[in-house]
Amino acid sequence: MGQGGVPRRPQPRDGELGAAVARAQEGDETAFAVAYRIVQPGLLGYLRGLVGEDAEDVAADAWLEIARDLGRFKGDGAGFRGWTATIARHRALDQLRRRRVRPRAAPLEQDALELPGRHSTDDEALESLSTHRALELVRSLPRDQAEAVLLRVVVGLDGPSAARVLDKRPGAVRTAAHRGLKRLARHLGARDAADEVGADGGAADEGVTDGGPRTLGEST
Repeated sequence: MGQGGVPRRPQPRDGELGAAVARAQEGDETAFAVAYRIVQPGLLGYLRGLVGEDAEDVAADAWLEIARDLGRFKGDGAGFRGWTATIARHRALDQLRRRRVRPRAAPLEQDALELPGRHSTDDEALESLSTHRALELVRSLPRDQAEAVLLRVVVGLDGPSAARVLDKRPGAVRTAAHRGLKRLARHLGARDAADEVGADGGAADEGVTDGGPRTLGEST
């Protein structure tokens, strides 16, 4: 269970990732390829939620910047995930400004949203994120909630790391993730999970509106 009661997707390869990044910083191109393979699925899933069909192009631009500035990075595997997510988000926002439209909804990669099977009720809603219906619900969330859920569940960041990516207070991100997961839990029928996801007193029980699906470009 992550900070604030919001489950964090386990990242068993963070140790391997940190070691690969350290070797890549010494000029090992094979190690950089290892780091890319570990990080890319979650990063691409996150970008699909922001820029839709442009995700692969934005990811390519982000990796060019990551490779260029790799020597400046300091941290471990988990820190590298956050650093790359920040770079990718900046490139995504640049793309959205160029398009001058709100982010378009697009299917998120199912592989990026599949979670390890656990048996506690807290995980039922998250495990269901691999279903088509849940992917539609993720895209219907307000942008702040959708991004918080994507960074926590898809990219695998903890609360403080997700807050740094979004340049928000950890409490605000924790509340947004809680609200997003609570909406998903209720609409997936996992009411018990919804009651237990998070402990932030400011997280109200809100439903998805009936006025049609939102894209990730809208916040509440």
